[in-house]
Amino acid sequence: MPIYISLLRGINVGGHNKVPMERLRALCEELGYEQVQTYIQSGNVVFKAAKAPPSSLSEKIEKRILSEFGFAVSVITRTPEEMGKVIRNSPFVKEIQAEPSKVHVAFLWHAPKADAVKKLEALTTKTEQLHHSGHEIHLYYRDGMGKAKLTGSVIERVLGVAATARNWNTVTKLYEMAAEKP
Repeated sequence: MPIYISLLRGINVGGHNKVPMERLRALCEELGYEQVQTYIQSGNVVFKAAKAPPSSLSEKIEKRILSEFGFAVSVITRTPEEMGKVIRNSPFVKEIQAEPSKVHVAFLWHAPKADAVKKLEALTTKTEQLHHSGHEIHLYYRDGMGKAKLTGSVIERVLGVAATARNWNTVTKLYEMAAEKP
């Protein structure tokens, strides 16, 4: 069975859209996913499932959360190969070595239109940099994410695509968790 990494957007943030990780693991197991592991409280799940398009796995999780918890959540699923490519192709190598907590990746539901990417690039400042790479936006926040203007909601609005961001340490940890699965 292939391994997948699902990223849930906007759960357990500021006391809203609460989904306990124990229940999320059980929910994924009820969907037939195996060796389900979660990482931190922000909705990161690594699991094995029958071979399927990642988007169909995302949709199953989204529907189950909506029916069980009563709110909609965007779920973006990647394979370990895709996550490895994100890591290998980061344009912020120096920044990762010096300040990994200031490097993030916004994972996109699908590739945005080129004109939308240009609009997003126009919003960058001296303290915020981005690099578009297909289904991801690599971000570097020199002053930290807390002061960022290019937030997840801004990225979604400008690109017209569902997105969820993870810091560099989380991206690499999820990749490691997937690599450790037998």
